[in-house]
Amino acid sequence: MKNYTFNHRQVWQLALPMIIANISTPLLGLVDTAVMGHLDNANFLAAVAIAGLIFNFLFWGFGFLRMGTSGLCAQAFGANDSLELKAILVRAIFLAICISSLILLCQQPIASFSFYLINSHENIEFLAQQYFYIRIWSAPATLCQYVILGWFLGRQNTKVPLLIVITTNLCNIGLDLLFVTHYNMNTEGVALASVLAEYIGLVLGVILLIRNLPHGSRPLSLSTLLQLDKVRVMLSMNSHLFIRTLCLIFTFSFFTVQGEKFGSAILAANAVLMNFQTFMAYALDGLAHAAEALIGRALGAKNKNLYLRTLRTTGLWSLLIALLFTLLYSYAGKSIIDSLTRLTEVRSPAYEYLPWLIALPLISFVSFLLDGAFIGATLSRQMRDGILLSLFMIFLPAWYYTQDLGNHGLWLALTLFMLFRSLIMVGYYLYYKRSIFLAFHYPDDPTSIFQKRPEPNFNLPLKPS
Repeated sequence: MKNYTFNHRQVWQLALPMIIANISTPLLGLVDTAVMGHLDNANFLAAVAIAGLIFNFLFWGFGFLRMGTSGLCAQAFGANDSLELKAILVRAIFLAICISSLILLCQQPIASFSFYLINSHENIEFLAQQYFYIRIWSAPATLCQYVILGWFLGRQNTKVPLLIVITTNLCNIGLDLLFVTHYNMNTEGVALASVLAEYIGLVLGVILLIRNLPHGSRPLSLSTLLQLDKVRVMLSMNSHLFIRTLCLIFTFSFFTVQGEKFGSAILAANAVLMNFQTFMAYALDGLAHAAEALIGRALGAKNKNLYLRTLRTTGLWSLLIALLFTLLYSYAGKSIIDSLTRLTEVRSPAYEYLPWLIALPLISFVSFLLDGAFIGATLSRQMRDGILLSLFMIFLPAWYYTQDLGNHGLWLALTLFMLFRSLIMVGYYLYYKRSIFLAFHYPDDPTSIFQKRPEPNFNLPLKPS
């Protein structure tokens, strides 16, 4: 009983700080909206919304820098391989710098292509471009922060990521108010605030990294950093996660674009309801982060007991939280909608489509949990394949054949997408379960995990360092 209780506490020690950090991000967006919304021209608010959308796509697409680093570090941490922990950090930082440098070099074509797709009003586009060409310079800080957050999470430390995220967002809010309300800057002030806040967060992250680097290992040599098998694993894993993220971005963007075809009221109602899904995802993501850290550690340490207890405990809490959200949306959904909008023409369709959001937590919580588990096990190829199948075999065909149902057909397609994601990841887990257990039972047999099932690819030697 003592160990079981400790495991619950251990999970929440990792999950709760990440949930708080996640929730602080949309609060920052609300402040940006409020600051711009009190200026004398609505174009300022529209410009920040449009340019912010570009950066959400751009930076979210490189979220693999956080996920990939976390999974690899968790396994190295479990194997007590402090030298590999340092090597993973340096490789990932180098990759983040290369990507951000490429973004800065290609900022002109990125801007041209993005604003061509958006095709907004000329006055709004001019202000949005002002924001874009300032905010783009935050790319190195943002992507390096992803790596630092993933590295600490992989080492079972979520307090440092919480401190970095909260500090960055609070600085962003303070600088927003300073530049816009005190110095009378508009979109440029909001963009400059974001850039400075990201670099402040990066400086804090570097300081905390220096203080928390593992000691006692051998010096990190160039030959260690450039081990081709380790570099290949990192690049392969990150490429899989990149494709997975692009598929998610496409799915939700496609959902938004198709909703616009039903009129502005339906589009607004869908946007209101998406807040329900977003906040539920933040809570479940916190548990997924705990799962990826603990499962990666269990595989690195060849600790079958920790592996099984982590799956049971995070699975139980994910189910309970999903059930809590379902009950909350069932009994208070209409009140939440009323608090988000006072427009009757938006409230009415939002009430109509609310049942889809009531069902989604119980349908989708498994996919959130197994995302974390697969990242910890570095099964990134399976994550990529699962979402590709869900997108092209389920979501798009379901949308195409249910267009006669209008917006209900769109919500049905999204619900089936989330359901199939959960089912296919459960199938992948069951398929690799025997191989994972063989790795625990025969840690000294380097072929046991590969001969029974094809390519689980845990990326670390089966024999502990």
